[in-house]
Amino acid sequence: MSSIIHENKIQETLAGIQPEDTTKIREILAKALEFRGLNLQETAILTTIQNPELLAELFVAANKVKEEIYGRRIVLFAPLYISNLCNNGCLYCAFRTANKDLKRRSLGMSEITKETDTLIKQGHKRIVLLAGEAYPHNDFQYILDAIRTIYEVKNEHGEIRRVNVNLAPLDAEDFKRLKDAEIGTYQLFQETYHRDTYRQVHISGKKADYDWRINAFDRALTAGIDDIGMGVLFGLHDWRFEILALLKHANYLQEHFGVGPHTISVPRLEPASGSEIASTPPSLVSDMDFCKIVAILRLAVPYTGIIMSTRETPQLRRKTFALGVSQISAGSCTSPGGYSDQNLTADSQFYPGDYRPLDEVVRDIANLGYMPSFCTACYRLGRTGEDFMCLAKHGKIKKICAPNAIATFAEYLNDYATEATKTTGNKLIAEELTRMEESERQRTEKLITRIQAGENDAFI
Repeated sequence: MSSIIHENKIQETLAGIQPEDTTKIREILAKALEFRGLNLQETAILTTIQNPELLAELFVAANKVKEEIYGRRIVLFAPLYISNLCNNGCLYCAFRTANKDLKRRSLGMSEITKETDTLIKQGHKRIVLLAGEAYPHNDFQYILDAIRTIYEVKNEHGEIRRVNVNLAPLDAEDFKRLKDAEIGTYQLFQETYHRDTYRQVHISGKKADYDWRINAFDRALTAGIDDIGMGVLFGLHDWRFEILALLKHANYLQEHFGVGPHTISVPRLEPASGSEIASTPPSLVSDMDFCKIVAILRLAVPYTGIIMSTRETPQLRRKTFALGVSQISAGSCTSPGGYSDQNLTADSQFYPGDYRPLDEVVRDIANLGYMPSFCTACYRLGRTGEDFMCLAKHGKIKKICAPNAIATFAEYLNDYATEATKTTGNKLIAEELTRMEESERQRTEKLITRIQAGENDAFI
C-alpha cells in the first residue's frame, strides 16, 4: 500500500484548525506573499475563510503571486481525444465500460491527421492527447504512433509544436517509450485521494487499483519524464481534504525526485452521459469554494501552473484568471473525431461549460488585459522539470516567457485571427510593450519584427 498520502494526518489537521482565525489567516497570507509556499497546516487554515473581507484579501494575495511569477499570461491548448475505448468502471465518466449508450471508436492515423490539421488551422500549437484507458488490440504502440502522426502534420501556417499527454498509468518500460516520443508533460489525475471514495466510484478495471495509479509519477520520473501534471476531480470528496492531499503528493515528489508538479489541474464534476454521480456530485463544490480552491493552491504551490478546462463557464473561467490560473483549454471537443466532424460530438466524455471557439476565447482574454500565449519554447529548449522550477524560483521565467508569449500571440494574429481579434490583440501588445523594461522591450520587438517579416516560431 502506498504511503504517499496519510489520510489520518490530513483529517487530524483539518479537525484541529480553529474556525476563521483572522489574525492567523492574515499572517499566512503575508507569508504567502514571500513566494515560499505553504505547509499543510497553513493551507488548511485558509480553507476556513468565509468572511467577505478575508476572501477579498485571499484573492488579492493569489493575484499578486500569480502575476509576480507568471505575469498576465494565459497559455492556451486543446485536448485531442483519439479513443473512447475503456475497460474501467468509473461511475462519473461517460467512457466507463458499462455505458452502452456511447458509440465506441478509436481514430485511425488518417483520422488523427485530420483532427490535428483542423486544430492547427484554428491556431493551436499545443495539445494534450487523451484516450480512454484501453487501446486498440491493447497495444501501447497505438499511442506512440498517434504522437508521431500529430508531430508530422504540417500545413501552410505550421504545426503542433508540443504534445502533452493525459494517459493511463504505465509500467517503467512504457514510460521510457513515452519519453522517447518527445512528449511535453505527462498528466495523470488521481481523481480523489480519499481511498474509500476512490473505491466507491472506481468499481472495476485497472483504474480500481488506487496504488498503481498514485505511484505512476514515481515510475514516470524514474524513467526520465521530468515534467508531470497532477489533478483532482473536485466533487467526489471534501475539497478541503483533496487540496491538502494534492499538496502532500506534490511535496512527496519534491522530496524524493527534486521536482514537484509542473501543473495542477482543477476539473470539477460536470454532467456526463448516463452518470448520476456526475449530475449530482457527492461533495458539491460551490462556485465560491471553487474560486477558493484556485486561490489557495496558487499560494500553497506558487511556482506550479494551474490549469482550467472548458468544464467551467466563460464567466467563472474569467474570474479565475485573477486567482492563479495560468493555462486554459479553448475550443475544446471531448469526443474522438469531434473537431473535424461535428456529428461526433454527442459521444463526449463530459459536457463542457464553455463552447466558444478559440478566436472568441483569445479575444476575450485580450479584452481582459491578459496576454494569450501559444508558447512551447521551454519544452524544446530543455527548460523543464527542475530547470524550469529553478528559473521560476529565481524570478527569471517571467522575463523569458513574456517576450515569447507576445511573439506567439503576434503570430496567431497574423495567421488566424478575425479582424476584431486583430484589433484587440495589437492594441494589447502595444500596451504591454510600454510596460516592459528597455532591454526586455527591445528583445520582444525583435521577435515581433521577425514574425511580421513572415518568420514563424520565433522565441528566446
